[in-house]
Amino acid sequence: MSEAAKLRSSLGHPVIDADGHWLEYAPVVGPAMRKIGGDAAVRAMEMNGERVRRSLGMTPVERRREHIAQESFWGAPTKNTRDRATAMMPRLLYERLDELGIDFSILFPTMGLGLPRVNDDEARLAACSAFNTYQAELFEPLKDRITPAAVIPMHTPDEAIAELEHASALGLKAVMLNSMIDRPIAKVAEDRPDASDLATWYDMIGLDSVYDYDPVWEKCRELKVSPTFHRGSRGRAFRMSPTNFCYNHIGHFAAASEAVCKAIFLGGVTRRFPELNFGFLEGGVGFACLLYADLIGHWNIRNGKALEDTNPANLKPDMLLELAQEYGPPEMVEAIRAGAGVSTNNGPQSTGGIDELDDYSACAIDQASDIKDLFVGPFYFGCEADDSSNAWAFNTDCNPFDAEIKTLFGSDIGHFDVQEMAGVLPEAWELVEDERIDEAGFKRFVFENPVHFFGGTNPSFFDGTRVAQEAAAVLA
Repeated sequence: MSEAAKLRSSLGHPVIDADGHWLEYAPVVGPAMRKIGGDAAVRAMEMNGERVRRSLGMTPVERRREHIAQESFWGAPTKNTRDRATAMMPRLLYERLDELGIDFSILFPTMGLGLPRVNDDEARLAACSAFNTYQAELFEPLKDRITPAAVIPMHTPDEAIAELEHASALGLKAVMLNSMIDRPIAKVAEDRPDASDLATWYDMIGLDSVYDYDPVWEKCRELKVSPTFHRGSRGRAFRMSPTNFCYNHIGHFAAASEAVCKAIFLGGVTRRFPELNFGFLEGGVGFACLLYADLIGHWNIRNGKALEDTNPANLKPDMLLELAQEYGPPEMVEAIRAGAGVSTNNGPQSTGGIDELDDYSACAIDQASDIKDLFVGPFYFGCEADDSSNAWAFNTDCNPFDAEIKTLFGSDIGHFDVQEMAGVLPEAWELVEDERIDEAGFKRFVFENPVHFFGGTNPSFFDGTRVAQEAAAVLA
């Protein structure tokens, strides 16, 4: 019996892997995609991998010249061939789940992660639809212990709604929505259309989007699915080393997750859709603890009432001049007397012309503790077993309003950072062994939080699965 299996038998509760991965085998998936979605779906697959292939085909000098990031190489496990096969063959994973100490797994794709990001509309839609159809058929015989996540394009609300409905009709219960969508910068597109593909901004879909995504959240509520986000920021902005993959990789999931989480929060989505849970995967929880505290700190000094403390109209020029005459140098006195460098103007030109000065207005916050309800309640954060910051989420003495930030155990099996699949659960248990969290906290991490995340939105999510009875008891 493996160490993971022994640990699982001692726990007294199931283990749910909220973020495992399978490795799609292109020689098999490609023909299936063509059969289901036609040439457009295959074209999306090719476009999806082009960035990595092109980067690895260049020299560091060539990448530096074009400002292209060093991409991942040797990105799949090889030392343990059985583990590699397990990532490629869902039936083998199903057979080994007890060995890994896992009762139920939500599996995300690897190649499929990028399909919703393809900027070719026809190819993107065909590929997401075909891939979800393929996944539904592939995992149907394994559904008592494994369920795959549908990939949902989000370039427009209409395409997202259409694929959410399609995925639901296929019986897929978990969904991964795209975020950080490339949009053209209007001025560049208008003034330099030949360079418009080189200058883009990232739409985080919750705040300042070109579209109103509320119909998407409404559709998620109607279909009883919890939106998850699994987007990275490698090869973007500050993660653009042409020679060092780790420089580009460290923190890239956290950065992308923070951006969309912050946009959803400040966009008031959790206020308008309190029934929905939102999951941000593979970025850990450290950034979430910081973000939660920062949102509270900024609200305290930038909410509508607090802004009066910095309203220019409150300034008393005569008093300022008197104090300058007593304590300041002559040049300061003259500048203040002339009205230079200070202003009592609080008009639109002093605020950038925005209509609402309170950045939190969409959240309808009356007191700082409301942020706990709007953030801690609906947001869940995917954590890998070896992430030492996991314990921070449980440190209620550290987090404002004694909050425990909600963690989701994610094995990340199938990817290069998991050297031994059977070692993941024991590694997560080290938090208990090192007395950084207690056994009750571990139970929330690997079982109760995943149940609440998926089952809170869809109470029948775990029906017919290995963990149905235990999940029902938690939800009750």
